[in-house]
Amino acid sequence: MIPRPDGGNRPAWSRKQRGNPVRLFRILALGASTLVLASACAAGGSATPAATAAAASAQPSQAASAAASPAVQSAPPSTAASAAASAATNTIAGQLAFGGPPECPQRPFCLIGLQKVYGLTFKSFVPLDAGGPLTVAALETGKVQVGLLFTSDPSIQVDGFVLLNDDRHLQASDNIAPVIRTAVLQAHPDIATLLNQISAKLTQAQLTSLNKQVTVDKSDPKDVARAWLQQNGFVPTGGSNKGTIVVGSTNFSEQLVLAELYSQQLEANGYTVTRKFNLGSREVVQPAIQSGQIDLYPEYLASLTEYLDNGAGLATTDPAKTSAVLAGLLKPKGESVLAYAPATDENGFVVTKATAQQYGLVNVSDLAKPAP
Repeated sequence: MIPRPDGGNRPAWSRKQRGNPVRLFRILALGASTLVLASACAAGGSATPAATAAAASAQPSQAASAAASPAVQSAPPSTAASAAASAATNTIAGQLAFGGPPECPQRPFCLIGLQKVYGLTFKSFVPLDAGGPLTVAALETGKVQVGLLFTSDPSIQVDGFVLLNDDRHLQASDNIAPVIRTAVLQAHPDIATLLNQISAKLTQAQLTSLNKQVTVDKSDPKDVARAWLQQNGFVPTGGSNKGTIVVGSTNFSEQLVLAELYSQQLEANGYTVTRKFNLGSREVVQPAIQSGQIDLYPEYLASLTEYLDNGAGLATTDPAKTSAVLAGLLKPKGESVLAYAPATDENGFVVTKATAQQYGLVNVSDLAKPAP
């Protein structure tokens, strides 16, 4: 189970149905099983379950034996390979320990992506948790110098961590955006304007602050939403008798405050709002909006895209492209996606202020610079 900023015990991927990391794990497992079966068949016959299991369990020890045996040792690394390895260890990343979930070395948006997209090789990897208290504690004590937290995690603000800019766009674009029933949008087109105004002003720092107020300071999401709307000049406005809109949400604290932002903005502009919050996961909320039980709710571009495309990997690192793909997936379901916010909730890589100052770190790519 992966702890979340709201203190819940839902797995982080399931609470927004992040597709690629879990899917990759299953694909790798399936691929390994397929390889064992293929090897057995190539040996001259069909593999029994016992033979398959034996082959699978034997492979690691056979590989280890081959690596240890002088007769099968590979030739010494080439000069180019040695130079590349030396260059990697002489970078800033090569001087630092990285901490994250145990599965991070097998994840395309974690160590695999950091190596392929940024060319980073860290001094060591320390298995911890996914954006939870173990990672926070390891950063604070210096056990690791770089850690994985979620980009809207209030720990970033509370503990004064520096969220490094993903300047080469490793992460899929999980920007926040309202999803609404198309029939409701057609009947009330001003809703798009009202909610798009919120998206335009909702920055990453502001989302983190909203989460902190709810999860750390224990403030009521209604009060937190009202204060943010007032500070940004949204309420009070005017209008009345525009109809009733049912606003829903999934079941974690960030969703509650986002749904409150939408609800209070609509109420301030003449709509009557029925709140149906904490409905459950996307498997509950999507059928609810498709059946008309709710009219709109906050979503995440890449996560919803991955959910609707059945893991086809259509979500990209470009929020505009992902939003366009998502719009196409939602259309036959009678749903529309409105403008997305700059704020996201996705994997982020953080360092302490001291580490950032010591090495001049602002972007993830800075970790590839030569060590001082």
